[in-house]
Amino acid sequence: MKETSAKARVIAYYLPQFHPIPENDAVWGKGFTEWTNVAKAKPLFRGHYQPHIPADLGFYDLRLPEIREQQAELAHEAGIEGFCYWHYWFGNGKMLLERPFEEVLASGKPDFPFCLCWANHDWTTGTWQKGGGTHMIAKQEYPGDEDYIAHFNYCLSAFRDHRYITVDGKPLFLLFDPYFFTDVSRFIEVWRELAAKNGLPGIYIVALVKSTTTATRREDGTFERHLPDLKSSAKVYNDILSLGFDGINSIGKLRAEMIQGGRTINLIRKALHERISWLPAIKYDYPEVVRHFFAPEDAWPNVYPSVMAGWDRSPRVGTEEGVYVNFTPENFEAHVRDALKYIEKRDPEHRILFLRSWNEWAEGNYIEPDLKYGHGFIDALAKAIG
Repeated sequence: MKETSAKARVIAYYLPQFHPIPENDAVWGKGFTEWTNVAKAKPLFRGHYQPHIPADLGFYDLRLPEIREQQAELAHEAGIEGFCYWHYWFGNGKMLLERPFEEVLASGKPDFPFCLCWANHDWTTGTWQKGGGTHMIAKQEYPGDEDYIAHFNYCLSAFRDHRYITVDGKPLFLLFDPYFFTDVSRFIEVWRELAAKNGLPGIYIVALVKSTTTATRREDGTFERHLPDLKSSAKVYNDILSLGFDGINSIGKLRAEMIQGGRTINLIRKALHERISWLPAIKYDYPEVVRHFFAPEDAWPNVYPSVMAGWDRSPRVGTEEGVYVNFTPENFEAHVRDALKYIEKRDPEHRILFLRSWNEWAEGNYIEPDLKYGHGFIDALAKAIG
């Protein structure tokens, strides 16, 4: 049964990339998981917190049901309502990393709420390692109605599970990339029809959207490049909602970094770091960045903001992306409290915050216990949301 906290319904993104699969074995060597990158990380500058070593759960394997049970217990301790599992469906029935969630669904354990977010993007070597190139492991394809129907039928048993997270009684389903999915409006239409035919009260489909973008999607699916608007996200959000989505999960990372570091300087610096490997890492002060994390439109009733744990993708990409410093439990708690201001006037059902993330260890974007902070971030979240 759904438990709604007094202040927020916190839903945490959950990465199932902690068990070996044949596709990764073939590219990286037998036994590759996200821990491979995490364990080999090294500091890039004085005081840089690397490597990040897990505490309570160790270097876990998500094929073990006891690990999944312990994660649910820790998340409950943090006040999290449920996990949002990244779901990899590449079209024509091709999936990756589906085993942990399928076992959760089939076993009924842990008895902890969940929903799915379709990670609809190409799976390439460049996703997981700097210098990995762009070797295609699995290409994201959209074959059309027949595949949309097969995809819905695969998810249907999850939607009917008593643990599945709902909004207004409708199963919550999220979509990672609404931009490059040119047929997304048709996809939404098909899924709504299928929900009705299968006796569901509907399907609540939410798009993940950066609150600041450098491109606008035209009706034909092509893109128009432009300088980002740091004052308003209204056009960005309205463009996506017009495609048929019920809501938006906003992500303020790019906006915050541009305001904190300067828009033009930020764009130039990122472009240089993607091309020149020997440049020193860009450092962002976490409390300063997250101070600019939320756009005014994040208070819209159908926009569900994200709160962000730290950010440090150096285990995957070296100095290519910025590293957040001063990410402490105290600063994280202040960030969550700031986010609550944008949803506090809503009815409890729509008082939703998304946590990025529960366990993105190779991105430094997690709140699971580590050797440095223990349960600090879990306790900070619980304290902030009451």
